[in-house]
Amino acid sequence: MEDEIEVFELHEEGKPYKISHRCFYFSKEVIGFIKECKYDRIYHSMFDQLLRSTTSIGANVVEGKSGSSKKDWKNFYVIALKSANETKYWLCLISETMDVSKSKINDLIKEADEISKIIASIIVKST
Repeated sequence: MEDEIEVFELHEEGKPYKISHRCFYFSKEVIGFIKECKYDRIYHSMFDQLLRSTTSIGANVVEGKSGSSKKDWKNFYVIALKSANETKYWLCLISETMDVSKSKINDLIKEADEISKIIASIIVKST
């Protein structure tokens, strides 16, 4: 995986071409967002769930690539899709209940939505 993360092509808009790379950099963005946020204890579980769901997207995409069968591969991608949708939920909840940068969180929601659509498209086209 190490060399897979280092070498990648970019789309015109500067986003990684491979979905696994895009998920990796999205996870890094969310980790940075969480690191910058200051929050009371009551919000801890929301940020914990956000971190878990976000990092799960890329982890399942990468694990799906080494699946032992097409069914195994598809199961990992379905989990990645569910995690992307869960990530959008946590980002929206944080946006609505906390005083955070709306611009930054909207960018994260948009990226989660785009990743979700890409993964869904990959699943549909593979069946």
